[in-house]
Amino acid sequence: MPKNDVLPTPTSRVTPTRSLWLLGPALVAGVAYLDPGNVASNMTAGAQYGYLLVWIVVVGNVMAWLIQYLSAKLGVVTGQSLPQVLGARIRRPWARRAYWLQAELVAMATDLAEVIGGAVALNLLFDVPLLLGGVITGAVSMILLAVQSRRGPRPFEFVIIGLMAIITVGFVAGLFIAPPDPSGVVGGLAPRFEDTGSVLLAASILGATIMPHAIYAHSSLARDRFGSAAEHAPTEAARTETSRIRRLLSATRWDVSIAMLIAGSVNLSILLLAAANLAGVEGTDSLEGAHAALAAGLGPVVATFFAVGLLASGLASTSVGAYAGAEIMHGLLRVRIPLLARRLVTLIPALVILGVGVDPTLALVLSQVVLSFGIPFALIPLVALTAQRRTLGAWANRTWTTAAGVIASVLLIALNGALLWLVLTGA
Repeated sequence: MPKNDVLPTPTSRVTPTRSLWLLGPALVAGVAYLDPGNVASNMTAGAQYGYLLVWIVVVGNVMAWLIQYLSAKLGVVTGQSLPQVLGARIRRPWARRAYWLQAELVAMATDLAEVIGGAVALNLLFDVPLLLGGVITGAVSMILLAVQSRRGPRPFEFVIIGLMAIITVGFVAGLFIAPPDPSGVVGGLAPRFEDTGSVLLAASILGATIMPHAIYAHSSLARDRFGSAAEHAPTEAARTETSRIRRLLSATRWDVSIAMLIAGSVNLSILLLAAANLAGVEGTDSLEGAHAALAAGLGPVVATFFAVGLLASGLASTSVGAYAGAEIMHGLLRVRIPLLARRLVTLIPALVILGVGVDPTLALVLSQVVLSFGIPFALIPLVALTAQRRTLGAWANRTWTTAAGVIASVLLIALNGALLWLVLTGA
């Protein structure tokens, strides 16, 4: 493999214009940061604690940039997804199955949030019963997955990016009508908590912002789009491959930056919308209540935009979540179940919860806490693998990149530990 400090040649330089055709994988993975769990967590945080947790959204998005770039880099350089690499490295079958089980539970928690969110949105927009709304959300996600399976990654990316545009408009529109208090936003940048509930919501926001299945999926999306770049070749071919990898990684940085800018802005907008307009309002601890409060305070147009954004969020993110779950199973267990068949099976838990009448918003928030506890299992191996020269060769992380990944891992694990302690002790 070539040295990482080789000066780029003119052909390896990538301008934003030349990078456009390479964009897409991060934008698809970024939909995971805009799923209904994000909406529930950020909306609840803003309504209950005002601007208190603005800093969590900002810090989470900064960490998400690094994490998604490392995941994409692994896929670009090795031509394998993170689950594939781990499946080859974890030698003992019982250990591989145990790792798959926790990853599968995380994927199920993700799917739960996304299907419930789509069902709630259909209920708000068209008064569709929640259970039927869950079935419709699942059916639409199967159509989107069929596009990915039969047409390839590029058409799938176009559909998901279109839904991302709808999500952005739906959740940001309200801020133009009722902007937040600038001093409150600035005050919310100071790191602090208020009580156990604020720690719970912080873990929920991070679980929704830095999603384990997005870490698994992004490496797979990059692999599917760009193929393997890890071939050992004669000198001239190696130089060509060096240029190719450098070009892809440069484009990937643009891709991740755009995706995280969109995701971070939308998540912050949701929290600020709730903090500015729903703080202290009765019933805003649920998506239905928040929708009703927005309609009463800002008018039916803003409330409709919110519901449309929530629907697009559920439809897009559940498709990406199912894709990630299939890759987790294939990479770790070396078993490939048809994507549409898997989609049918993973719909069951969400439909059961909708059928028995569990509060949808509570289920969404708690699902994000489950995701938060799954983060270390995806993040620590990702940082370790991308730091190894035997895995990425000359493209292994620089020292500061690995240090930043370690710091992010420590912070996330510490927050989860504090949450567990507070909940168990009833503090």
